[in-house]
Amino acid sequence: MEKQTYHSIDEYIELHPADVQKKLQELRAVIQSCAPQATEKISYQMPTFYLNGNLVYFAAFKDHISLFPTPSGTEAFKKEIASYIHAKGTIQFPLDRPMPMDLVRKIVKFRVAENLKKAEAKKKK
Repeated sequence: MEKQTYHSIDEYIELHPADVQKKLQELRAVIQSCAPQATEKISYQMPTFYLNGNLVYFAAFKDHISLFPTPSGTEAFKKEIASYIHAKGTIQFPLDRPMPMDLVRKIVKFRVAENLKKAEAKKKK
């Protein structure tokens, strides 16, 4: 089977079932609202928000949507994500449950602050 190649987040979302599309669009809107200065791209064949480096990725799977806020984004919220399947840099949100958008907002805002701080530190060098 040939691997799917995506050229935009819109294209990525359109290729999923309607109920998943709705969740992906909602997730995208929340990320955009928390990181309006970030640009969208496809990286590793996943929707990605970029701000002085990769900010967060997300992807749809058979039973869940994963948010990839990098290892620092999962570590900083380990108590809040404890009830979800998670690993070093990813959190799985089951499709049969509402997505915790307040938690997503906190994580994205954390990552924005982190990336802006890193960019500022680079400038000073």
